[in-house]
Amino acid sequence: MCHGICHELQGIDLGDKRLNQRSKGILQKLAADPQASINAACNGWNETIAAYRFFDNPAVTPQRILEPHIEATKQRISQEPVVLIVQDTTELDFSTHPPADAKHLNTQNRLGLYDHTHLAVTPQQLPLGIVGVEEFDRTLESLGKTRERKSLPIEQKESYRWLSGYRLASQLAAENPNTQIVNIADCEADIYDIFLEAEQHPTPAHFVIRAKENRSTPQRDPDSGPAAYCKVRDEVCASPLRTTRTIALPQTPRREARHAELEIRALRITVKPPHPRSSLPTVTYNVVLVEEVNGPRDETDVSWLLLTTLPIDSVDAILRVIDNYVSRWTIEIYFRTLKTGCRVEDIQLETLQRLRNCLALYRIIAWRVLWLTYLNRECPGLPCSVVFAECEWKSVWRVSTKQKLPPTPPPLSEFMDLLAQLGGYNNRQSDSPPGPQTIWTGIRRMTDFAIAWLNFGPSG
Repeated sequence: MCHGICHELQGIDLGDKRLNQRSKGILQKLAADPQASINAACNGWNETIAAYRFFDNPAVTPQRILEPHIEATKQRISQEPVVLIVQDTTELDFSTHPPADAKHLNTQNRLGLYDHTHLAVTPQQLPLGIVGVEEFDRTLESLGKTRERKSLPIEQKESYRWLSGYRLASQLAAENPNTQIVNIADCEADIYDIFLEAEQHPTPAHFVIRAKENRSTPQRDPDSGPAAYCKVRDEVCASPLRTTRTIALPQTPRREARHAELEIRALRITVKPPHPRSSLPTVTYNVVLVEEVNGPRDETDVSWLLLTTLPIDSVDAILRVIDNYVSRWTIEIYFRTLKTGCRVEDIQLETLQRLRNCLALYRIIAWRVLWLTYLNRECPGLPCSVVFAECEWKSVWRVSTKQKLPPTPPPLSEFMDLLAQLGGYNNRQSDSPPGPQTIWTGIRRMTDFAIAWLNFGPSG
């Protein structure tokens, strides 16, 4: 993992060969122990001060750091028939140790950044990489003024990031005519401007967006009043049942694990623009309603109204829409890996410039951990030597199995089980494949074994 991660900075151009080389060295150091502080990840004060100077260098920017990774991600996208561009926002809270120029989150006492990431994943949830990041914060004067911002043009609103994300997906669709690009987002992206953009863009990406608004159709609803219009949810609820499905819901802080029985309906529908913007044209899209029946009725029942441009002409097509939306969960795991696995909210740097540059490297590290997690599930027979250096897999094998090395590198699934066991994975027959937490913990121990192997092993 630490050996291969530097390929994500191949071709980086910071205007100085020494800076280019240093970026790879710092990335490799931080990746070796994602949860360590910068000081602990570096080997002594000279390396530590070099890292601090790198983050403070005016030639170094998050965009320049991420540019080669984004280009590598685009190459991976071009090799896939279908790619989902999942966008979502998370908070990075630095209130206990803010940079000197930090601004606010949602209250005066909370300081930090909002991170809006665009993550490319396959329908099987294999993360291909990051294709875009937007960071924003709030001034003290802007807090509590949500109502005043409603009348502003969308380009001046925070919600513009969702439209910008859809435009990014459409740009990728233009660059990859042989790849179907689908933009995936939760209910914050239920913005009329996106639906207009999809109808007017020359190379529109598809979208699957969970509805937040119960929009109106152009048809009047006389039963609800002389000025009332039919509602989308009512229309799709009244449509024929297309299929049923039973899914396993994992345990969360809000619910116990359970099997949910779902009823699924789908409809193509035309909707009116919002009333304050009634001069805009109508838009037409497909709607998929997913509702749990016989649920616990404790506010955890599944109820998704999915808006999409993907086809719904068959049961398989409808289920594909749902599966694509479920893949949105990958970005939640990415954020957890970034915040818990890499502990980025514990970073203590004096300025936002330094912090943002450091975050750019940790974004690549978090993606790589997640990529290894899902690569193990998608390509279990791949030789582990494709992604791990010889000193890494050989040292883990000898320490974990106490056996002689095999004549050829073991398959990825076998090696990942050994690596994850170093991080607490039980590897019982009934266990699911290892997750990111056991992998990022195992990586830390693997790095120590690999160093010992190089210095004291057969070729030491």
